[in-house]
Amino acid sequence: MRLVSVLVLLMLFAPGVALAQQGPSEEPIGNLAMIMRGIFFPNSNRLFDVQTVDPAAPPPETGGDNASSRFASIYKGWETVEYAAVALADGAKLAMIPGRLCENGEPVPVQSADFIEGARLLEEAGLKVLDAARQQDQELVSELTNDVAGACSHCHAVYRDVRGGNAERCK
Repeated sequence: MRLVSVLVLLMLFAPGVALAQQGPSEEPIGNLAMIMRGIFFPNSNRLFDVQTVDPAAPPPETGGDNASSRFASIYKGWETVEYAAVALADGAKLAMIPGRLCENGEPVPVQSADFIEGARLLEEAGLKVLDAARQQDQELVSELTNDVAGACSHCHAVYRDVRGGNAERCK
């Protein structure tokens, strides 16, 4: 009888155990515009800020009683520059997940050589900035934002900024 009870319990809990051991879904959740606006845009702007704001300087006072204001000073300085660089480098991989859609519902051109090259350039730029941020080199990070802008422009020139052709494919 005890064996039957154990078997019944195993059958009830085994599916839950199997699900708990699985990792996150491999299917993309958001479209490419969401990745751009939620990850690339704010994090690249954080890097561009280094051109005029020393990350080592004390952060400005923030006001307000919301989570963004209350926690704005938890991560600061060069640490935030490193995080932004990692977000761009790893974000390039997120943009390449097969099955992700563009804002217009068309598939992201993950097989296209120019899109692949753009993702590679973005990852490479992020890694260079990460290295410079770890050295706390404001001048070098500022210079490397040209690489970030170049990586972005590589794809935008083909898929976003020109009318007709590929530009209409991924909006």
